[in-house]
Amino acid sequence: MLHGNSVRLLTGNSHPELAQAVAERLNVLLTPCTVKKFSNGEINGKISESIRDEDVFIIQSGCSDVNDNLMELLILISACKGASARRITAVIPCFPYARMDKKDKSRAPITAKLVANMLAVAGCDHVITMDLHASQIQGFFDFPVDNLYSEPLMISYIKRSIPDWKNSIIVSPDAGGAKRVTAIADKLGVEFALIHRHHVAKGEDEPEKMDVLVGDVKDKIAILVDDMIDSGNTLALAAKTLQEKGVKATYALISHGLLSEAKMHKIQELPIEQLVVTNTIPQHNHRELCSKLVTIDVSPTIAESIRRTHNGESISLLFGDWTQNGGAY
Repeated sequence: MLHGNSVRLLTGNSHPELAQAVAERLNVLLTPCTVKKFSNGEINGKISESIRDEDVFIIQSGCSDVNDNLMELLILISACKGASARRITAVIPCFPYARMDKKDKSRAPITAKLVANMLAVAGCDHVITMDLHASQIQGFFDFPVDNLYSEPLMISYIKRSIPDWKNSIIVSPDAGGAKRVTAIADKLGVEFALIHRHHVAKGEDEPEKMDVLVGDVKDKIAILVDDMIDSGNTLALAAKTLQEKGVKATYALISHGLLSEAKMHKIQELPIEQLVVTNTIPQHNHRELCSKLVTIDVSPTIAESIRRTHNGESISLLFGDWTQNGGAY
């Protein structure tokens, strides 16, 4: 399946299940490496086989314990650089600190740029990631970045698993996701809606509210689409707002299910049929706490992007005319 036998897959401790799934798709073995902590918290990495002049791909996601996972990635990149790897590609399904992509207030850091600089200094040659929070993060790098899209997988899931999807409306919980929902709505041939969130001033007793600004959701199947869920507050507000506006049912499709601050029992009680997330973040612990949680497997997309990168083929062809329209961002 692969050109020659010079692909090497490595992984840290962030998401070994995804790395194994990608390796099986590519019909290669994961290169043995050990990443562990010393008693004082320092991280040590050791690669057990020669990778000299090999095409190395390190799969490491920015999930829980994000700082440890980022440090593991940097150490593995540096180890590969020192071991004379021909090319080092960091495969980061969920990019760490992606929400800190601009200076939105005085003295705020642009941490996504700092992460890009750290990857470059460690010796990274190429990054493959998925559904960046903001596409301009690609401009923080001085080497190639391939941003993969989960929207084609979401569209396939909608057609396969959501009853009466032709009577659906694609909903964005904020104005920032307008381009994403309009692209999905166009592909499905359905309408879209935008929700506006009211930020309540300090001292007011009235809870935070949302209003539907664009689109008629009454008697429709509402499909909420967003790139990330962490605390679940936005999802809760949006689901309750849609219920008040008279939707038949609500489904939520989210690229990165961080859920680090979410109370899963509260999501279980929300007026939604399913919360659908990709497995860029490990979800086994969350699935045990919430029966509404459904996972979409992104390993085929990641594996094919690795194969195409190694063989010098176009990755944009993976997504057809999606990338011709600038993706969903």
